[in-house]
Amino acid sequence: MGVSCDLEVDVNGEEVFIVDKEIISSYSGRISNLFRKPTGGVKNLKVVFHGFPGGAESFELMARFCYNKGKAEISPLNLFPLYCIANFMEMNNSVSGTLNLLEQTEKSLEEIQYWTWSELLVALKQRQDLLPVANTSVILQRILDCMVGKLALVSETSPCPSISSSDSSGIRFSCDTRSTESLRSSSFRATWWFEDLVALNPNSVQMVTETMVSRKFDHVIISRFLFYYQKSRFILATSDEKREITGMVVNILYSLDPSAISCKSLFGILRVSLCLSIGKCCRDKLESMIGSQMDRAPLDNLLVPSPVGTRYQYNVNLVLRLLRSFLSKGILVPLVKLKKVASLMDLYISEVAPDPCLKPSKFSALISALPDSARDTYDGIYHAMDMYLEVHDWLSEEEKLNLCCGLNYEKLSPEACDQLAQNPKFPSKSAVQALISQHSKLKCLLHETNQPKPFIDSPCSSVDVDTNGKKDEAREQIVPYAGNLDISAENEKLKAHLQGMQRRVVELEKVCKKMQTQMTKIMKSRLSSQSSASARSLPKLCS
Repeated sequence: MGVSCDLEVDVNGEEVFIVDKEIISSYSGRISNLFRKPTGGVKNLKVVFHGFPGGAESFELMARFCYNKGKAEISPLNLFPLYCIANFMEMNNSVSGTLNLLEQTEKSLEEIQYWTWSELLVALKQRQDLLPVANTSVILQRILDCMVGKLALVSETSPCPSISSSDSSGIRFSCDTRSTESLRSSSFRATWWFEDLVALNPNSVQMVTETMVSRKFDHVIISRFLFYYQKSRFILATSDEKREITGMVVNILYSLDPSAISCKSLFGILRVSLCLSIGKCCRDKLESMIGSQMDRAPLDNLLVPSPVGTRYQYNVNLVLRLLRSFLSKGILVPLVKLKKVASLMDLYISEVAPDPCLKPSKFSALISALPDSARDTYDGIYHAMDMYLEVHDWLSEEEKLNLCCGLNYEKLSPEACDQLAQNPKFPSKSAVQALISQHSKLKCLLHETNQPKPFIDSPCSSVDVDTNGKKDEAREQIVPYAGNLDISAENEKLKAHLQGMQRRVVELEKVCKKMQTQMTKIMKSRLSSQSSASARSLPKLCS
């Protein structure tokens, strides 16, 4: 059959090929349909393809297949391009009884389990470089399944099997340049493939990691790879590429077991994402993951600088959102975790308190963000509040009172209460409330001390009397023991115990009287200062 070059084919504007229309159309349903109607002897026919998968290089592969009478050497290195071409060009026509290109590529897929790691990686890279083509999900998923299967197998066995492609396992790795010592390490056995997959784009990495999740791959290893990928790709990425990478990494991490994700690494992504203006959905997922691990976070990670354009020093709004995420489980939050977060927040509140630009509403929100049961003591909150009031001495009495509403006076130590009562930075009502609280606690203690306690130490104080007439038997069991008891020694111990209790009562009464006197003095001094202020303003009013 003679060959005539009567058709120009422009491939994606990259290159123009001149081919035989009859030969190409005999294998391609797409070309055949274009020239179904007679052309009337028109010469110089031309076809322009936009979005041809693989561009000019792939079209050349197709042309060779057609000119070679439907024969092609299909290997793992060209299977994906040929498969995409077969779908795009509708090459499902069989000529002279031979298999068409689509059938040949599908038959080659049966050998995919024998492909080496490098061949699978090349195929996946080729797929990401090809333009989107329909009906490629089957081959793509088989490649992904095979890759993840080999990763799982190798991670469980040896760090680096034979590099030769003739190895019975059919696996070849790009690790021949690595040192012998690193190959022996268990860490390398689990992560040798990290560097290989860094070359993939975010879409391909997402498909690989999603397949890992579906195949029950170790979530710790997946999360470590995602953090490694994000850090490696950020070096040369643009802002748009960084947003895409961050979105992909956060979405995959969100599907993993939270206990498998490093809290420190999450904060690292958070700091970077704050400069990228990522989408709200991605930000919410990231903050939700961090919030669930607030009990594992160190103070340094919370001290995130405030956004550009704001006056306050630290991003308090971010911390409040993280606390809301932490508490989103409600009553399911264990008390141990709750107390750890409360201790962390006391440290954080002390750090942000000296900021002169921090609004009272934000400071108060930080104090009241956790339930009262989270704290055993409010001494830390008192000291932070003392620093805040010192810097914000311009606050009105009402604003100071609103801040003090976050204090639980019952959980203040006597020393903190005593300091608060004499602290002029606090409003007078708070000082009085602190003294009243301590006075109430002392009264309760005195009441408990004065209550007579049953003498349970004596063996004679707990005799069980059986209603069935076993009283004599119980008495007989007690008598021998009582005979050996040193009554005089027990009396001396009891006498000493009672004398100690009496001394304690006297001391507590003295403390109560002292506090009452102190409270009276404070009230008188504050009333006197208020009267003086009113007297000074009187002439102005009269004038």
